[in-house]
Amino acid sequence: MLLAVLCCLLWSFQTSAGHFPRACVSSKNLMEKECCPPWSGDGSPCGQLSGRGSCQNILLSNAPLGPQFPFTGVDDRESWPSIFYNRTCQCSGNFMGFNCGSCKFGFWGPNCTERRLLVRRSIFDLSVPEKDKFLAYLTLAKHTISSDYVIPTGTYGQMKNGSAPMFSDINIYDLFVWIHYYVSMDALLGGSKIWKDIDFAHEAPGFLPWHRLFLLRWEQEIQKITGDENFTIPYWDWRDAEKCDICTDEYMGAQHPANPNLLSPASFFSSWQIICSRLEEYNSHQTLCNGTSEGPLQRNPGNHDKSRTPRLPSSADVEFSLLGSGTWGLEIQ
Repeated sequence: MLLAVLCCLLWSFQTSAGHFPRACVSSKNLMEKECCPPWSGDGSPCGQLSGRGSCQNILLSNAPLGPQFPFTGVDDRESWPSIFYNRTCQCSGNFMGFNCGSCKFGFWGPNCTERRLLVRRSIFDLSVPEKDKFLAYLTLAKHTISSDYVIPTGTYGQMKNGSAPMFSDINIYDLFVWIHYYVSMDALLGGSKIWKDIDFAHEAPGFLPWHRLFLLRWEQEIQKITGDENFTIPYWDWRDAEKCDICTDEYMGAQHPANPNLLSPASFFSSWQIICSRLEEYNSHQTLCNGTSEGPLQRNPGNHDKSRTPRLPSSADVEFSLLGSGTWGLEIQ
């Protein structure tokens, strides 16, 4: 059975740090099923000499039962991350990360003891210089290869149970596009068999907490590569909106006049390339999105199942779902 923990893949290794640390994708790591890399501050695994954490066996909750979990042992994401690693860094105090080298959200400083509160703002409240800085940060992320993480280009079975690693570099922006794809992709059952009813990141209770964490990790990576610890993701408050107010060339891009699926040539994002868009092709070949460019960025806000989602949520819908908590960050695909 595919576990409901699938919706919490970003919490892997008790770190909220992503899927596959570059330091843990050698055949030795995969065969030994251990991901406990050293922290650069003291050179010890998981920063153990500094009290940051230690290498421990992972702990998994009991598998849920029921007809909604008809398969077992067929998907790498089941009982995550045990198919790849069963020993990882377990961090102490306010430390987190695949090597306990980062601070938990909301904490800063060399010992992660400084508490700071950052407040996200509406994208419409940004000044022109602030908006331009945000777009420049996105561009930097799109053109910066992640130094910490890679993506798999094959399943664990295709890697011959870890003896033949298959991983690829990816830029920081596309890393999060890939993560979003990976958590919601169909289950590959072998041959031409596909199981499509497993999107725990969207069509289940995990939708809200998973995307909250997703945005926090993305925000954290932008802060890291820019050195701007005060950076926060602007949000679009779409409650009661009758149309996509940010789908203009000033913000996220208007529609192309000749093709509504493409962005306007005047858009900042018109030259961007998309990845992980050919879902049926991956399924037919029983393979994973490998992060290569698949054509120009596409977006059609009106192209959805109107029988299921006839309109954007109202204020009352949001209050009912969130019970009064916060606003959403702006998630870009």
